[in-house]
Amino acid sequence: MMAAEAVRMSVNVRLLSPKDAAPMRAYAGARAGDWTDPAVLRDFGADCDVITVESEWAPAAEAADALSDDTAVRPTPDTLTLIKDKGVQKQHLAEAGCPVPDFERCATVDAALQAARSFGYPVVLKQYRGAYDGYGNATVHADHELREAWPDLAAEDGLMVEVFAEFTRELAVQVARRPGGEQVVYPVAYTEQRDHRCHAVEVPADVDDAVAEEARAVAQRAVDAVDGVGLVAVELFEMPDGRVLVNELAPRPHNTGHYSIEGCHTSQFENHVRAVLDWPLGSTALRAPHAAMVNVLGTREGTPARADTLPDALAVEDATPHIYGKPDVRPGRKMGHVTALGADPQATRARAERAADAIHL
Repeated sequence: MMAAEAVRMSVNVRLLSPKDAAPMRAYAGARAGDWTDPAVLRDFGADCDVITVESEWAPAAEAADALSDDTAVRPTPDTLTLIKDKGVQKQHLAEAGCPVPDFERCATVDAALQAARSFGYPVVLKQYRGAYDGYGNATVHADHELREAWPDLAAEDGLMVEVFAEFTRELAVQVARRPGGEQVVYPVAYTEQRDHRCHAVEVPADVDDAVAEEARAVAQRAVDAVDGVGLVAVELFEMPDGRVLVNELAPRPHNTGHYSIEGCHTSQFENHVRAVLDWPLGSTALRAPHAAMVNVLGTREGTPARADTLPDALAVEDATPHIYGKPDVRPGRKMGHVTALGADPQATRARAERAADAIHL
């Protein structure tokens, strides 16, 4: 989706993945290779003006070392280093004065037990690296549950124990930021989670104006704190007392901003490309009073993905399906999404749900 926006603006693109990823096969400049190999990185980056990432797990530091000074890596390796380790990220945000839930970085199970008892159960255990879509996290309610979860989640340096935030809503704000600090902010989105995965997004979030203003301000402060460049997604908790806390950051276009493809004058993907190229940023205003996005998840294991039921979704008026082209299905895997626009928030959400329900993968 990022490459599609770049091509539309006549930007030549190359794609490098550590494996043959089916969705990128549509681009002639796509290749699979060992992206930790300096020779592969030098060959890939030759004559590139800018290299950006689709995931914080990409080896940006290795790329920066392998490439010439004429090629910019954005976001920078320093920014990705701060974000990709959730313990480092949370510590850095706290030290920068950003509001975050109470947490402890725990090297041993005994330290984790002590932190959990201090905070009071339930607590959330989070892997430092590699966690996504509910993988790598666990909510535990007692000492024995923590002991059982520790071997599966903890790395050599342990894991993070975080207070379970008794939030009113989960929110998200996308911020696009150029190298010099200029930035634009997307509308505050309400995000609905099921089984630790994003199920749906509604924009604008049905929150008080003061909460929306605080959410935007906190998101900008967090992005500034990590010197983000490109699109940075900020996941937030709205607390019952009106405070807004930072849950975590993603230094890239994010599932919670997919609604912007149809919903905003400039999508998160286009503004990411503009930002990393240090071009003027586009308007983040909504094209309709309300937008709703619903994810399409896999329901089977291992079978090739087929979109035989897509015509049923296309029959839903004013709803736009996106199927990502992933070759294999597994239960809970994000295989696509549907976005609907409209004047009424409930009717808009209902259309998006109806179209997503019609797709069986």
